[in-house]
Amino acid sequence: MQISFLIVTKNRPEDLALTLKKLKSLMDFSIHEVLVFVDGCSKTETITNDFDWVNWTVSKKSISASPARHILYKKAQGDLFVGLDDDAHPLSQNFISTIQARFSTNKNIGIIAFQEVRGVFFSDEEALQQSKTLESYYTNDFIGCGFAIKKEVYAATNGFPIWIDIYGEEPALALEVLDLGYQIIYDPRIIVNHRIDIEKRKLQGRNYFRFERQLNNAIRYYLVYYPKPIKKILKTLLHNFKKYAITDIRYFKSFITVVFKVIINLYGILKFRQPVKQETIDKKQRLKGLNY
Repeated sequence: MQISFLIVTKNRPEDLALTLKKLKSLMDFSIHEVLVFVDGCSKTETITNDFDWVNWTVSKKSISASPARHILYKKAQGDLFVGLDDDAHPLSQNFISTIQARFSTNKNIGIIAFQEVRGVFFSDEEALQQSKTLESYYTNDFIGCGFAIKKEVYAATNGFPIWIDIYGEEPALALEVLDLGYQIIYDPRIIVNHRIDIEKRKLQGRNYFRFERQLNNAIRYYLVYYPKPIKKILKTLLHNFKKYAITDIRYFKSFITVVFKVIINLYGILKFRQPVKQETIDKKQRLKGLNY
């Protein structure tokens, strides 16, 4: 099976360069390819000539993660797509062959979710020591920093949504895959190192941008996919109002901003409305979620 490695990148040329070097060491260029979408980042454009074996797509204007993936994945030629973040690279031995074997042994698997090891380590060996020995299980989601999807399954969906910018595109695609009758499996044997500085993120404290994007996209998700979305939307708004908006003025402002944006853009959102089967939603709720 030919594999296409797909990465969207912005403002992290050093991280991307390291990821590409790691990928090159385990690829067979006669059957594998790497495609990278540069999302409006001139700094990253300067390293493209250093990796002439990469299929580059360069956007002068930033269009955000999910629309960029939507464009990039249409260009992939592989039978299997492996999605990585620009700061994530494979850790486990037999990374490619394990992915291929998992898909081959169960034709109904649409997506494989990888185990994510977070942190910056001195070596891959040290990073692997932080991985956990877990059992595989069927799940309802995957993480964008490390997953694989069959090309034929991806092609049967609407792809990564263009009505989401960032934070929330994975659950949207996952729900469409489940609605087609395919399964999503978490396979902890397939491991990636997501090279995020955990301590630095803790020091950054509250992430207001993430809060606003996730709330906005959650509402869009329910409007697009749920047969009866109103109750779910109201519960989501109430939960976020109690947990965040009344505790912090900046969260409150973000909350109000989201409500107004949804109202103003409601017609545009509803143009993408394509409700899934109620049994798919019931199945999603029964499945075990991922431990992020």
